[in-house]
Amino acid sequence: MSNIKFPENFLWGGATAANQFEGGYREGGKGLSTADVMTGGTHTTARRITPELEVGIYYPSHKAIDFYHRYKEDIELFAEMGFKTFRLSIAWSRIFPNGDDKEPNEKGLEFYDKVFDELAKYGIEPLVTLSHYETPLHLAKEYDGWVDRRVIGFFENYVRTVFTRYKDKVKYWLTFNEINSALHFPLMSAGIWTPKEKLSKQDLYQAMHHELVASALAVKIGHEINPEFKIGCMILGVPNYPLTPMPSDVLKAMEQDRGNLFFADIHARGEYPKYMNRYFKENNIEIKFEEGDKEILKNTVDFISFSYYMSSCATADPEKNKAGEGNLIAGVPNPYLKASDWGWQIDPEGLRYILNFFYDRYQKPLFIVENGLGAVDELITDENGNKTVNDDYRINYLNDHLVQVAEAIEDGVELMGYTTWGCIDLVSASTAELRKRYGFIYVDRNDDGTGTLERYKKKSFDWYKEVIATNGGSLKK
Repeated sequence: MSNIKFPENFLWGGATAANQFEGGYREGGKGLSTADVMTGGTHTTARRITPELEVGIYYPSHKAIDFYHRYKEDIELFAEMGFKTFRLSIAWSRIFPNGDDKEPNEKGLEFYDKVFDELAKYGIEPLVTLSHYETPLHLAKEYDGWVDRRVIGFFENYVRTVFTRYKDKVKYWLTFNEINSALHFPLMSAGIWTPKEKLSKQDLYQAMHHELVASALAVKIGHEINPEFKIGCMILGVPNYPLTPMPSDVLKAMEQDRGNLFFADIHARGEYPKYMNRYFKENNIEIKFEEGDKEILKNTVDFISFSYYMSSCATADPEKNKAGEGNLIAGVPNPYLKASDWGWQIDPEGLRYILNFFYDRYQKPLFIVENGLGAVDELITDENGNKTVNDDYRINYLNDHLVQVAEAIEDGVELMGYTTWGCIDLVSASTAELRKRYGFIYVDRNDDGTGTLERYKKKSFDWYKEVIATNGGSLKK
């Protein structure tokens, strides 16, 4: 047993997203979302978007892993691991099927009532993302998503509805998942129907402005409805190291960091950072502020949450500036790091670095809401006749990252909690593969949609259970 200890009341748990694990895509009055018209993909092939649902095409989100019907079974497994919190998202199109409806869908609201009640039965705090990669399809096709300022009003109606409905059931909220990813995947992240290659930087950054205003408005509304709410932003965290000590590489790393950090800067500080003025000027971008926008943005978040899977490198040398595979943001590979099966570079110390970086910059509580290893797992039968997965590679990955989290806490970082991504196997956001597994719980479902959907505990299930039970004391330095 190590001498590692995490803070009392540390929120240990796992993270998911409705479009990647919920299923029930047309049940209970749910409307279509952008995720529902995204087909499957492969390790090297991106998902395809169809304007309408096509017969004979497999859409992984339609059934996903069927949490919609199996939520009691799954929550019981989370409770067995000792979860203190569970991150999930509300499907906007389950509450407002078209997004611009005047009245909410009661059956959708009732579904989340049941989920939150089930979590409460086990003393698990919900951590709820309001918008996680699934804008209502109608808003994407009719309004071009967040390009249209009217979507702020539709989001406000949705936010007021769920905040009011669940004000006594949910304390922790996130506004937009990985909001900075919209710069790279505008449809998936921001519901922008215009193809990326035809989308102007002006329209893209104006859409981001609308989202940032909507996020700040959600903070304002939430605190009015329940002053006890803790509302955070969520960004994709990828620290950029200079590839060499060359000053030009150091400046390039700073520039790449700022491209992502400005989202967190606005959420935490309540105004646009001045360094964006030059970028906007050089790219002929002029953000249109409506009356009241500056005041709304001053409603800053209570905490900063982020995903962390990898770091990347930056260089000003065009000969070396060749991106490797990666998460939503690909950078130059680091020659000192190993990579996962999907080419994501493994850098536990990068997590300690980014925790310190964020805390030094914002002086606000932090929350790691995604971290994990996607891998091909082999389901086997053990000596007791039980089906399981010997995923020591996942245990080692998470152990090494959590040791660095403990170091960051020792450095003085104020950290609220840690939720591993895909605590139960789910559909990959980027490629829709099921074989890219993250969970402590194996789900019998394949890339072509076949499988029994039965759940099996992996070796990492008991490992994480012990980590939580010992509040990190079982981790190995």
